[in-house]
Amino acid sequence: MKFQKEVYKYLHYHGAPSQGKILMVASSPSISEQTGWPIGFWAAELTHPLHVFQEAGYEIELASTKGGFLEMDTYSNPTDASGYAAHDIITLGFLQKETFSALLTNTKSITEVNPSDYDGIFLVGGQGPMYTFRANRDLEKLFVAFYESGKPAAAVCHATTLPLEARKSNGDLLVTGKSWTGFADAEEDYADQAVGMKIQPYRIETEARKIAETTFKVAAPFSSYAIADGNLITGQQQNSGAAAAMLVVELLNQSKSTN
Repeated sequence: MKFQKEVYKYLHYHGAPSQGKILMVASSPSISEQTGWPIGFWAAELTHPLHVFQEAGYEIELASTKGGFLEMDTYSNPTDASGYAAHDIITLGFLQKETFSALLTNTKSITEVNPSDYDGIFLVGGQGPMYTFRANRDLEKLFVAFYESGKPAAAVCHATTLPLEARKSNGDLLVTGKSWTGFADAEEDYADQAVGMKIQPYRIETEARKIAETTFKVAAPFSSYAIADGNLITGQQQNSGAAAAMLVVELLNQSKSTN
């Protein structure tokens, strides 16, 4: 009993020991060329994985494509008048925390981070990545650096546009010989029909199925679905962020147990 009190006292003053540090990367604010809407990151694709990582004892650093302030996609905000994400109580909880607001206020640029400082990378989806992640050679280089060092390299939803073009140091596409997932054509159909226009400039599933020697998989629309193929981890859409984060934690735990 005395030992338990001492442990509690230590944790109260010092906090629990960190299990490591994970880099999360989100899109800087942009404007959709398709819709004219302001776009950025999808809230649940940041907050749900963030919750998983924090519960597992990991520190998080948030970076973005340009650095500075981040803006969530309007429909992903649970306080938005549309009510589209009103059910997202995890994001709603984070919005009450000053530390979360501070996290979004002054992010590092991806060009300012060193992969050796982190145990893994997690790319946050949303509408922004379709413009800010695609053909972003700096982000591709960063993501591949984590992958080739054997660290978890994860992406969820529209952030999986990055593996469409990211290449390893030998010139091969990262997804060659890999099974992976991302936002499905059926989900794009649903979104387009819901707003009455074509939202995205291209479709991840359509483009992925043009790649030889890769296996792109999808589950039922908007169901939680994530795949780990080696240390490449992908999640299908906004309901898959927590599942993808759990695979990251599982892989890190396996790595620790073998070292």
